[in-house]
Amino acid sequence: MLLPLVLVLALTPPAAVVKVPGAEHQQLAHLADLTTTGTTATGHTDPADWAGLTSATLPVPAAVPGLQIDGYFPDKSSTNTNHGWNHDSQFVVRLPDHWNGGLVVTGAPGVREQYANDRAISDWVLSRGYAFASTDKGNTGAQFYRDGRAMEEWNHRFTQLTVAARSVVAQRYGRGPRRTIATGISNGGYLVRWQLENRPHLYDGGVDWEGTLWTVDGPNPLTFLPPALRAYPAYVAGAPGAHEAMVAAGFPAGTEFLWDYHYRYYWDLTQRIYREEFDPSFDGALEAGVPFCASGTPLCDADYSYAARRRVAGPLVSRIDLTGAVKRPLLTVHGTYDVLLPISQDSDVYAGMTPDRLHRYYRVEQGTHVDGLVDAYPDRLRPLAPCHRAAFVALERWLEGVEPPASATLGRPADVATCPLS
Repeated sequence: MLLPLVLVLALTPPAAVVKVPGAEHQQLAHLADLTTTGTTATGHTDPADWAGLTSATLPVPAAVPGLQIDGYFPDKSSTNTNHGWNHDSQFVVRLPDHWNGGLVVTGAPGVREQYANDRAISDWVLSRGYAFASTDKGNTGAQFYRDGRAMEEWNHRFTQLTVAARSVVAQRYGRGPRRTIATGISNGGYLVRWQLENRPHLYDGGVDWEGTLWTVDGPNPLTFLPPALRAYPAYVAGAPGAHEAMVAAGFPAGTEFLWDYHYRYYWDLTQRIYREEFDPSFDGALEAGVPFCASGTPLCDADYSYAARRRVAGPLVSRIDLTGAVKRPLLTVHGTYDVLLPISQDSDVYAGMTPDRLHRYYRVEQGTHVDGLVDAYPDRLRPLAPCHRAAFVALERWLEGVEPPASATLGRPADVATCPLS
């Protein structure tokens, strides 16, 4: 039976009896509103976590009353400062009073913290009656690599939270979830892919919003970011062939208006910190290289060659790489104007790795990596949040036996707040 749109009041035991298995610390609060409208006012979210990820026009649903559990699992690192805890592996679990029988689990995009998906995902799924759980992935911030094999921990923490959240749901509502869905943005989308490949027994399906593709033979961010770091300064200087080099690296013509912002805020930092995660010896005693170094400078990340360094970096990438062997239904949405994770180097490739019977892939024309940029360029970009929601509904129907629309490239609709998948 399809999860009902009209939600049924759940009979719940006292909140005090709800315990997160394995948590070192937890605190509970019954809130009149679990959406960002309410949690911003009460301090049960951190707007800095989700800043810039959504368009200002994304609506917030009506109040959703319920129980929120904040806490952390045992961990030795302390990059996450939320609540003044200075403790990593923080999580949030939200349990609406009116529950539809489902659970949504997610992980933070980028190197953000556990509240990063509150506007983009939590608000909406709570309004549909789902329980919601999110993890900070076990380490946060631009120096996440100091945690040691930090990305391996990301996958472990997502699994850990899923197991714990399923138990919490059973405690709160008297029965376990009849549907568990994994979803996430960017690095959170990577986690969805990895979980459905490696821990499929925990989930019924997933929705991947521009997940990062890591493959040991490439492509991966270490293969396409250095060419951009070399070519972009030459492009700005008007050097012959530089524009062609940018396009060849995966950054398509038509997206030039986005390049400067991504060079200043994304490409350089992303290359250096992830290269430090997988190949710390490349720059000797330096930590995460030299910001914005010019090509030709010794040990400069603009000249990093993953192919030449594969013997060093490859074994660590292989511990977290993706194979495409998903074992539960997966829907992917990715914008054609994504110039952090270029679609030709990411989801186009991943779609070719996955079994057709379990994967649907929607290329979103004029979608870029973060919906916050839509506010600056409303005539040239469109938000991906409506397409994520449409894909989520399509997954719900798929799990009830209704085939989703075929994989397709989605043109810009007249109303970008909608996203027809066919």
